[in-house]
Amino acid sequence: MGMDQSSQISATEPDWSREAIRGFWDPASKLMRAIRRYQAARARGGVIWRLISRYWALNHLFWSVITQCEIHLTTQIGGGLRLTHPTGIIIHPDARIGVNCMIFHQVTLAGPVELGGHVDVGAGAKLIGPLKVGDHAVIGANAVVTRDVPAGATVAGIPARVISGG
Repeated sequence: MGMDQSSQISATEPDWSREAIRGFWDPASKLMRAIRRYQAARARGGVIWRLISRYWALNHLFWSVITQCEIHLTTQIGGGLRLTHPTGIIIHPDARIGVNCMIFHQVTLAGPVELGGHVDVGAGAKLIGPLKVGDHAVIGANAVVTRDVPAGATVAGIPARVISGG
């Protein structure tokens, strides 16, 4: 992805259309909807909202089984997250995901990993925290990231190293 294209996607303002449900069978968007609505219901408090949050927790469980993703209901996720191929994604409850990020299949965010805004994480990448990834960074497919990644950098390899930008 060139810098022109990445600079068009904001690292601070969420693009909620990236999470829109586009059809009857859209597991990634439906999983994200369950997480968002669970968090909103829990934030409202009260008996009715607690019951509604339980519905969304069950909905989350269903879509988690379908996608084989482990994304905790209380994970801090900025708006506009795209789960392009939502299979086998594991995100630690202490991880924080910035706005407009994109995560491909078989990605693991282990421990307190913090993704900045508009970070793209390639298929099979493993980020082992604690670490921070700067805005507009790209993590290559199957990379094993164990150190902080500077903003605008592209990293790849095992262990991951900067191959461009940053």
